[in-house]
Amino acid sequence: MTSRHAALSDAEWDRIERLLPSNVGKPGHPFVESRRVVEGIIYRYRTGIPWRDLPRETYGPWQTVWKRHRRYAADGTWDRVLAALLAQADAAGKVEWTVSVDATISRAHQHGTNTTRPEQDTGGSIELHESAGRVHREPARR
Repeated sequence: MTSRHAALSDAEWDRIERLLPSNVGKPGHPFVESRRVVEGIIYRYRTGIPWRDLPRETYGPWQTVWKRHRRYAADGTWDRVLAALLAQADAAGKVEWTVSVDATISRAHQHGTNTTRPEQDTGGSIELHESAGRVHREPARR
């Protein structure tokens, strides 16, 4: 693919293509132009545009690109592709497995969260600090 929208080199596509499922021999429409669809998925995530704004002339109907991405996410294809590419990169010594742990604590005010507190913590619906059994009534004035 020779356009300004190309995201993968031929070598990169060769590594990914064999990891993608095929629907050859299965009922339904055959998968067409898998590279075009994958490039569309990459373009959409790279630019942050809505699916409907994908350039149709470059990637085809946005519905096709969206459906294929959704299918690959649901059936674990993207997870398998990532695992295979990580394994290849690790075997080539291109992955550094250094882990960094940050122990920073960020506190938020109780109203800054979207959680509710149990009634017993806040006093519940009774706002009096007196015993519920001791109710004071003033005598009625005549």
